[in-house]
Amino acid sequence: MTQIPLVLADGIVRRDALSGQTLLQSTRFALSAGERVAITGPSGSGKSVFLRALALLDPLDAGAILWRGAPVSRAAIPAYRRNVAYIRQRPALLDGSVEDNLCYPFELRAYRDVRFDRDYAASLVAQAGRSSDFLDKRASELSGGEAQITALIRVLQLAPPVLLLDEPTASLDPESSHAIETLVRAWFDAARGARASIWVSHDPAQAARMSERHLTMRAGTLDEPALAPTRTESSR
Repeated sequence: MTQIPLVLADGIVRRDALSGQTLLQSTRFALSAGERVAITGPSGSGKSVFLRALALLDPLDAGAILWRGAPVSRAAIPAYRRNVAYIRQRPALLDGSVEDNLCYPFELRAYRDVRFDRDYAASLVAQAGRSSDFLDKRASELSGGEAQITALIRVLQLAPPVLLLDEPTASLDPESSHAIETLVRAWFDAARGARASIWVSHDPAQAARMSERHLTMRAGTLDEPALAPTRTESSR
């Protein structure tokens, strides 16, 4: 039996709202449980546009996103984003401590059924090579690397099945980059075979470390082998 992908992009297209320029050509892409994918390509090629489209952070101009084989309705987008987490290159943090930032998601309606676990958060902090007092640091005092670690832990504590990482170590020092890679590997290994990730990077060596499937993007086109048609396509 063919495995149903966690996420399927079915002919998705993104255009610039002002100029009408096509930023992402019609793209069909499947991400299955247990996959680690890396995407490389020149700046402006559409990598971030593609990830944001997969995360349903920007409106699609054509096509659809399917989660476990079912189209994602507008009403289901908050639940979808709980499963498919987007990590941006430059995170936005709230005023307050690191712990305040980690507690924030649990104030959102989508996470009202779970509670912040300080011990688990501290274990993630330790995996990143930081001491327990890191939770008490003020967000305004964090370095760029520490801010990215905080943003990543804020997501990882929620155990999403899919991570979309948009150059998460760009401009970071080697120590912080290593910590980010370590956290993501531990997240993946904690539920091996059940989780999946896409890592966008300009570093071929990092892409090789963090993936088992390497794609490239140029001029809004993803270099992806052709897939078999979906049932809806084959039935047309």
